Amino acid sequence: MKVFVVGANGQIGKHLVTLLKESKEHSVRAMIRKEEQKKTFEDIGVESVVVSLTGSVEEIAKAAKGCDAIVFAAGSGGSTGADQTLLVDLDGAVKTIEAAESLKVKRFIMVSAFQANNRENWSEAIKPYYVAKHYADRALLHSDLTYTIIRPGGLVNEPGTGKVMAAEKLERGSIPREDVAETIFAALTEEHTYNRSFDLISGETPIAEALQSI
Repeated sequence: MKVFVVGANGQIGKHLVTLLKESKEHSVRAMIRKEEQKKTFEDIGVESVVVSLTGSVEEIAKAAKGCDAIVFAAGSGGSTGADQTLLVDLDGAVKTIEAAESLKVKRFIMVSAFQANNRENWSEAIKPYYVAKHYADRALLHSDLTYTIIRPGGLVNEPGTGKVMAAEKLERGSIPREDVAETIFAALTEEHTYNRSFDLISGETPIAEALQSI
């Protein structure tokens, strides 16, 4: 499976690109937003394309052509305003969904936010981000794609443990970005995750086993 990673230069994206590059069953194309980021991927032998999520659906589709799956792991970042959250986390995600549909790329994994599906659990401090994630997820739910929506808890840069908790609704917790990437990787071909959405935090269950018990 050739996987198109949107947000490949982000922290989760980089972990995922490495996993895909090193795997025997998958290959990867990295979507990045700055020309100067290309060298990072060229140095490890990964194909990359420079495309902005504020561009057109057609530009995203052209970049993803020939791929079998799309992972949306992009974000505007914590230092930007609500305008960029709207343009990247919401409209950029929706445009990527539309690009997938136009290409007939069925498999789509969305990296969302913890409890983005439940308004009463949104953090007031980053409410615009939650609004963007909520409606991007809804667009995916109403598409004809074979989706998986992963809603990780608080992201940390500790080494991954390979063990998680995954369920429709969990108590708030944290998770290493490395384990989120491992979960995305495992979910790509785990049919039990097809057309499912779930929260994800650190736990005691190996990732593959946790995904089979959602």
